[in-house]
Amino acid sequence: MAGVSNLTAAQLASGYARGELSPVEVARALLERIDAWEPRINALYRLHRDAALAQARAAEARFRAGEALGPLDGVPLTIKENIATRGDPAPIGTRANDDAPAAADDAPPAARVREAGAVILGKTTMPDYGMLSSGLSSLHGVTRNPWRPDRNTSGSSSGAAAAAVAGYGPLHIGTDIGGSVRLPATHCGLFALKPSLGRVPIHPPYMGRVAGPMTRSVEDAALLLDVIARPDARDFMSLPPPAQSCCNGLDTLEPKQVRIGFISAMQVGLAVHPEVRAAAQAAATALAAAGCAVEPVRSFLTEEMLDGVCRFFEARSHNDLMQLSEGRRSRVLPFVAEWCTWRAAAFSGRDVVQAYSQVMAMREAAVAATARHDFLLSPTSPILAYEAELPAPGNDPRNALPHIAFTVPYNMSEQPAASINWSYSADGLPIGVQVIGRRFDDAGVLRLCRLIEKLRPPQRDWPEPG
Repeated sequence: MAGVSNLTAAQLASGYARGELSPVEVARALLERIDAWEPRINALYRLHRDAALAQARAAEARFRAGEALGPLDGVPLTIKENIATRGDPAPIGTRANDDAPAAADDAPPAARVREAGAVILGKTTMPDYGMLSSGLSSLHGVTRNPWRPDRNTSGSSSGAAAAAVAGYGPLHIGTDIGGSVRLPATHCGLFALKPSLGRVPIHPPYMGRVAGPMTRSVEDAALLLDVIARPDARDFMSLPPPAQSCCNGLDTLEPKQVRIGFISAMQVGLAVHPEVRAAAQAAATALAAAGCAVEPVRSFLTEEMLDGVCRFFEARSHNDLMQLSEGRRSRVLPFVAEWCTWRAAAFSGRDVVQAYSQVMAMREAAVAATARHDFLLSPTSPILAYEAELPAPGNDPRNALPHIAFTVPYNMSEQPAASINWSYSADGLPIGVQVIGRRFDDAGVLRLCRLIEKLRPPQRDWPEPG
């Protein structure tokens, strides 16, 4: 089926309903595409070839009987490795867990898409413990950016991003605790939503950790969010389900009623690359020309806040590392082991509490920054995609996270934030912009991103396997 990899979830659902497309033929076509791409990009941890075809046959039978389960029935997708799926191990990206047992049950996002009849093609790669904005893993190896295989996908939802660009189906689920769906989205030219904390039930829940859609279009992300936002009692931090579909009103935003604060630089962490700054400014200018009230906003983030969240992450990961036997610790990616040990090994209880207090200060400042505006707009990452083999830009485990200054505050503040591609660098690398909404306004973020999707410059064709 020529061109099936470029069909959206909405187009597939419509084609199935009209009998013009076959879930089985679509699944077979995508499996062939995976075979063509996978040796070059290494996006998948596990490929469920037989199970996916069985799920596609079941979906096709439901359509023939007039008993389709909904808009995701028969639609292919991938799920990040750390989201438990029944029968699959979840080693969290590290060789220290290469003998992890198979999960007995689906985690909430996986359970919801399985109930909806989606075809689960496989599980995508991630770096060790999800604590790198990179496609490098001691277990999975190097995941590469399909736009340019010598470039990094970023992470930690690295395989999900590579799979989306390569056309392994229209829908992909990642996780994000500091930028892990948005950073891959900006470096891979995708749309990704980090929902409000609790919007998408997960298990186990944790401060700042969310699951969210990674797609080529805003509409597809809304379709997926509708399903994975359904309730699950296992997440004691979950929000009540949305009152209406996230797809409702995607095109109804009135620009003249929208107030946007534009943050062009965070003033901490890495300096903003000139091409990234120019792309963000162009997006702000286009929104203003469309009628939005756009005004510059000064950064709310301080060096102390960013260092506080870094120290908190280091302490958390050091605790995980110390629970491993010495033999298992030796299998963790050396960069990650040094990152979470070099100062956290000497932290006192006071040090950890002080770091946590800076996390709370960051949270308060992020929420306050949005108080005068409906949305904030900023770059997603200050840099362009860096070398594929590196665990972090700069390759310094003692300064591993200076590039997350634009993304991590909104994990801590629980606000919805999305990255959407705007344009490309002079040498063809994607550049995204970030949209941040008030707490719980996931639908509003989707609507503004849909407007940006209409305003942005012409987009490049998706890459094809060589």
